[in-house]
Amino acid sequence: MTDINKPRKGSMAFRPRQRATSDSVYWQSYSDKRILGFAGFKVGMTHVAHIDHTESPSKGQEVISAATVIEVPPLYVYGVRYYSNKNSAGDILVSDEKILKLLNIKKQTKKPVDESKVQEVRLLVFAQPDKTSISQNHPEKMEIGLGGKDSKEKMEYAKSLLGKELKIKDVFKPGEFVDVISITKGKGWQGAVKRFGVSLQRRKATGKRRHVGTLGQWHPAYVLYTVPQAGQTGYHKRTELNKSILKIGENIDEINPSGGFPHYGFVKNNYLVVKGSVPGPTRRLVKLRLGVRSYGQVKEPSVSFISLDPK
Repeated sequence: MTDINKPRKGSMAFRPRQRATSDSVYWQSYSDKRILGFAGFKVGMTHVAHIDHTESPSKGQEVISAATVIEVPPLYVYGVRYYSNKNSAGDILVSDEKILKLLNIKKQTKKPVDESKVQEVRLLVFAQPDKTSISQNHPEKMEIGLGGKDSKEKMEYAKSLLGKELKIKDVFKPGEFVDVISITKGKGWQGAVKRFGVSLQRRKATGKRRHVGTLGQWHPAYVLYTVPQAGQTGYHKRTELNKSILKIGENIDEINPSGGFPHYGFVKNNYLVVKGSVPGPTRRLVKLRLGVRSYGQVKEPSVSFISLDPK
């Protein structure tokens, strides 16, 4: 008999299942004066040995965990953006014409910004993939949130960073929890079996196997949007919460395996080792945000081993 308590196929939490239009990040307010995010490029996965500091049964013991390596070249701060009533109130850009030409930004006439009406301040930065093993020349532009007591403190802090390069050690430290925002692997147009995981139809039932048994009931006499059907699979924006930073390193010999990482090559800049997996394929831009639901005190993990075996 059929199990009448069987859950439906395909989570309703991820709708609509269409191609991501952007990888924008939601920035939460933070009272301490600091930069709230960073960005890097996914290198690949490895495994590390470290002391477990969680409240699990293996607390205090050495455990081996899967980990993701993210290369984090410096971010260049090319501007500051002000917001008022959730709308952009004006930008302050660097005066370096080479940087503006690189970003394809025409010289704008300076409009006076009423700083008394500013409610939110963001940094305008760009990542530099040309410093990595990625064959990509155009920079990746993005906004990064700032923390501070009020908008005045944020404005002063943002202006002090204008025209400078940010390094990962200026933003995060080992043991902190970060949220990872990225776009998953694209798989194109797929059928209902691969897209939603529905069961294969028995062979002698209808002559078809990889299709849903029914598109719905007679009344109401139309197909509901909850019915599993073929469509776009993958290339969805996803946010994973509370990823622990196991290591922030500068010595590339401690992370590069012999022969490099598959489909990526060798790490050339500072790198980040994050516990667990990260959405997206290798070489894709990964945005890191200070954990909005992080808990507990930051305790620096003691990593005793990082696998350098050929991948």
